[in-house]
Amino acid sequence: MSFCRQFVLRLRRMRVWWSPLLMVAAAASLPLAAQDFPSRPITLIVPFPPGGVADNVARPVAQALGKQLGQSVVIENKQGAGGGIGMAYVAKAKPDGYTLLLALSSISVIPEADRVLGRAPMFQLDQLLPVARFTADPVVLAVRADSPWKSFAEFVAYAKANPKKLNYGSSGNYGTMHVPMEMLTASAGISMTHVPFTGAAPAVTALLGGTLDAVASGPSTVVQHVKAGKLRVLANWGGERHPALPEVPTLRELGAAVEYAQWSGLFAPAGTPEPVLAALRKAARDAQDDPAFRQAFVTLQTPLAYLDAPAFRQYWDADARKMAEVVQRIGKVE
Repeated sequence: MSFCRQFVLRLRRMRVWWSPLLMVAAAASLPLAAQDFPSRPITLIVPFPPGGVADNVARPVAQALGKQLGQSVVIENKQGAGGGIGMAYVAKAKPDGYTLLLALSSISVIPEADRVLGRAPMFQLDQLLPVARFTADPVVLAVRADSPWKSFAEFVAYAKANPKKLNYGSSGNYGTMHVPMEMLTASAGISMTHVPFTGAAPAVTALLGGTLDAVASGPSTVVQHVKAGKLRVLANWGGERHPALPEVPTLRELGAAVEYAQWSGLFAPAGTPEPVLAALRKAARDAQDDPAFRQAFVTLQTPLAYLDAPAFRQYWDADARKMAEVVQRIGKVE
């Protein structure tokens, strides 16, 4: 018998002999990740200030995940750089499932925006893993109720007659309030002055206070002010009318070929063990059947649009490609 054949047979015998030991060793190497997760509280990073869309979504998500996982999920608001600081923090966190991210669709934009600005990206998209999408709301165009614009046509006509005179607020450059407005101004042939803030809540506060003329925001941050008679919504960026604002037409109805959804999703650092991801996915799926969780989104007037990780991955990849093209069109913004 040749030496090579003897060696192969020896290897086969060794595999038979050692495979149970290897299986035991492999099982022993994952006790915390697979068997005991979670064994302590989880931190959910929200990369925007309290009171905005991400924070509004994160509250019921944290409560539901905590209930399903049997551990508290603590929200930490880590704002700045249009959400980039908090997103980068999670992208570089230990991949053990104990530091998670509740992000908006601006996550698709920030690395490309950094490249357009000629600087190293704060994080790369492949540093984060999608776990679940919860919402996908169109943004809406909101102005003060005492403003002179009763319709979208009046707003556009004024903007065309007064270039750069109108200003609008956002949650930061290239964020989920900036990008849709830039898409709109390009489509409508108008120019406005952009005023970035650290999040949606401060921008809406500035609108209410008279500092701004308009915002493009998720419905959940403005609908209560609409009901209170303080704000008026002129249009939405969705493919259909929003159930919380059924009287508000879509931009496509109004002749502007623009759509944009401000979605929210749960992310974990790349490298998180598969058993941990499976536990997080199951908790997110099971939350959909929790009446308290569903009622929280009814109260927010934000419809659930749940996607599990595989479908969310496909959605996110397509969204990231589309948003990269928009950022390239916007170009360098200081």
